[in-house]
Amino acid sequence: MFRATALVFLCVCAAAAAPTRAAVLDVSASGFTTRSEAHINAAPAKVYATLLHDVGKWWNPDHTYSGKSANLSIEARVGGCFCEHLEHGGAVEHARVINLQPGTLVRMSGAFGPLQSSGLAGTLSWALAAADGGTRVQLTYGVGGYVQGGFAELAPAVDGVLGGQLDRLKAFAETRKVP
Repeated sequence: MFRATALVFLCVCAAAAAPTRAAVLDVSASGFTTRSEAHINAAPAKVYATLLHDVGKWWNPDHTYSGKSANLSIEARVGGCFCEHLEHGGAVEHARVINLQPGTLVRMSGAFGPLQSSGLAGTLSWALAAADGGTRVQLTYGVGGYVQGGFAELAPAVDGVLGGQLDRLKAFAETRKVP
């Protein structure tokens, strides 16, 4: 009986601490779609505000051009820039905000990171919904166009990066710290 109870307890603890669920949903010759999901122990309004206003605190600096997350910002308006300031007056536009629905959706258009130098278009959607006393976040990224070598190896790498970003958003929204 003790072993069964301990096993149930360990499974519940593992589920509560489970990393983001991430998956490549589709890969073809013309593009791919990824989806990551997480439950964040914070209200949708807080997660929405953290996503938009604190990106420079939770985004992984390894996935910036400057190496500094603090250089990132998102203008919280349709047409707003998800941008990064670089030294000597330089800048990078990672994406453009195309849909804002407070507390429920942030959608951006852009080809992130190394995708930017290819003939690609991408749509990144952060869908938020109240769930189990917190927020269920579903992060979907659809990319299409042409990239040399195809998408088969690229899609899982992008999926991993975005899943990691969602993990960092979760950690920061819950604790105000990132791993």
